[in-house]
Amino acid sequence: MQDPSVDLVLLFRAPGRLLNKQHARDEAAQAEQQYTRLLSVFASAGLRAVGRPGDQDDQLLVFLSCSDTLLSRLVQRERHSDFVYGVSTATLPSAVRALDTPSLSPSERLRLVYTYVTAVPADGGLGISPDAPEWSRVHSIMALHDAKFNEVWLRSLANRQIRTQHLDDIRSQFGEDIAFYFAFLVSYTRFLLPIALLGVLCFQLGRAYSATYSGLLCLWCISFVEYWRIRERIFSVCWGTQGIFRVEKRRLSYIEGTKWWQREFRTLASVPIILLFATVLFGLLTAIFVFEAFVTTLYTGPGHEYIGFAPTILLVVLVPRFLAAYQSRAARLTQWENHRHQSSHDASLTIKTFALAAVVAYLGLALSAFVYVPFGADLMALVQHALDGQFAAADKKTQLFDTVVPASAKLNTRRLQNQMFAYTVTNQIVSFGTETVLPFVQRFVSGTTRKGVHIGHKRGESKKRVGFEDQAPRVRAERAFIERVRREAALPEYETFADYSEMVTQFGYVALWSTIWPLAAVCAWLNNVIELRSDALKIVAHCRRPLPRRTDTIGPWLACLTFLAWLAALSNAALVYLFRPARAGTATALERAPRDQVLAAALVALSASHAFFAVRAAVRHVLVRVLWKGSKEEEMVERAGREVKEAYLKGIAGPSTTPVVDGVTGGESGADAEFWSVDEGLDEIRRTVKDL
Repeated sequence: MQDPSVDLVLLFRAPGRLLNKQHARDEAAQAEQQYTRLLSVFASAGLRAVGRPGDQDDQLLVFLSCSDTLLSRLVQRERHSDFVYGVSTATLPSAVRALDTPSLSPSERLRLVYTYVTAVPADGGLGISPDAPEWSRVHSIMALHDAKFNEVWLRSLANRQIRTQHLDDIRSQFGEDIAFYFAFLVSYTRFLLPIALLGVLCFQLGRAYSATYSGLLCLWCISFVEYWRIRERIFSVCWGTQGIFRVEKRRLSYIEGTKWWQREFRTLASVPIILLFATVLFGLLTAIFVFEAFVTTLYTGPGHEYIGFAPTILLVVLVPRFLAAYQSRAARLTQWENHRHQSSHDASLTIKTFALAAVVAYLGLALSAFVYVPFGADLMALVQHALDGQFAAADKKTQLFDTVVPASAKLNTRRLQNQMFAYTVTNQIVSFGTETVLPFVQRFVSGTTRKGVHIGHKRGESKKRVGFEDQAPRVRAERAFIERVRREAALPEYETFADYSEMVTQFGYVALWSTIWPLAAVCAWLNNVIELRSDALKIVAHCRRPLPRRTDTIGPWLACLTFLAWLAALSNAALVYLFRPARAGTATALERAPRDQVLAAALVALSASHAFFAVRAAVRHVLVRVLWKGSKEEEMVERAGREVKEAYLKGIAGPSTTPVVDGVTGGESGADAEFWSVDEGLDEIRRTVKDL
């Protein structure tokens, strides 16, 4: 038997079991009032809705289904809006199609229904969302996975590479937001291959800090960013989302009446707070670095064999807590900025969050390259001198620090290479285990320790539906369906932020520091080949189904990539100048005159910065003419304005664009009619009080 045709599932917070009877009655009355109002709003809007017990006593599952009549009118309204505001989906020939609902992809259907439910009434929605104060008991909204598609998708990823057709399949199932991430990951992984092969050649020849490799690396960074900028435009045209920001719905928490200059002022007001947190984080990481690089090296007292673990422990304990505190404040600052649209809100929060994440990722290597190696001997000599004066009168047996061995002999000459190996290999292995393996372990442990869920009468199943032999197969099928929904409801929501952050951070390691260890690009390429599969597995097995969202860009991550490409020009120029000998067997610039050469390296980096902008302009000019000019996507955009508008209006001419509600009685016949005929939500809420 087929599962009921459910579009969305709302997780509604029921009162649960409370010890205080009066409090329980008040909670039940409030829950009953809001639940009744919820069903009434859905019914008047033309949506079918029924409730079932959730996985916990304080949870209800509210199933939603949209009729084909309402859905076709939602499609008509959206396409009218797209046409008026110039979105390419309404003006491209490939996007002109009938208004029949079977032509909609699964992601389009889910997006239309979800937008209708959650959009503010001023934008034609119902305003039902976890962010809405009047719907405080709506915990979250989710969509159900398509098991057949997930199985086929994972099998196809295991057997072959991702092609444009596969990206279209991802888009039709999960929406443009997820498709853009996989398109970016595929493009980035393919672009890594040539620089990885060049890194292998450079490593085999033993040419670390090669000027040729560093120059080609910087050119690769610029080329990839500009290449993706054009690919992004091509995908948005092919997927009909170019200019989609023009029709983006307002956020429920947006407060009307805020002037543009007030929003700009609030954005600028958050800069000093971010700088304050960045300064504190810089000081904390620097202190940990100094402790690990110098103090642990000189310490010879009791437990000296274990003191090397102290910096790692401090890093693991202190830094995540600090970042969590900053994240909460960054979220409040972004909320205070009062962004009208979710895309601008997410972009602002992403930049705030990634700024400090980049400090954590790259500061250790920067301190090693520009502090430890140039000035490590002098700094360690100062530490030794201070410790020598402190322990001069002490017995040598009681000394805690080595003040005899010369400072230069204590320096780790391969510190930079070791750090690069740790960041590019160890961190990626840990990330893979955390994202892919750990969820299976956690689910196995929770499955063996938690109590089983009762699905019979004790979980609120209606008595009148039990005891009829002809209904037994249907009841068993419904029980299996409800149990599957409960399992999916227990999963976390999927967010692209963590995956984008991982890839952009990796791009930074390759761009900024792979001149130290050229095999970093090889490790990144191998990791991403696996990442393509593991991210797909994470979506289908470890997270709820992503709710589709239309977009035409990867958002602020493109700006982050551009900044890292510019920073790579500075970093590579300085590293090559400082660490590359003029000729084989000769001393490097640092070995000749460290203090003077560091200042000279800064001037070299400044010159590289100017060269970056000139090279980027040339690369952009070439790539635009190679990839965009004369392409079919450009022709589609140019032809749309003069050929399609009249045909589009003639093709969709019909009734009013406002969704007309014709009740929920129609369309209830069919295989799953009985599922939608029985609501158990109120019985579940009232049972809580009766059981006290």
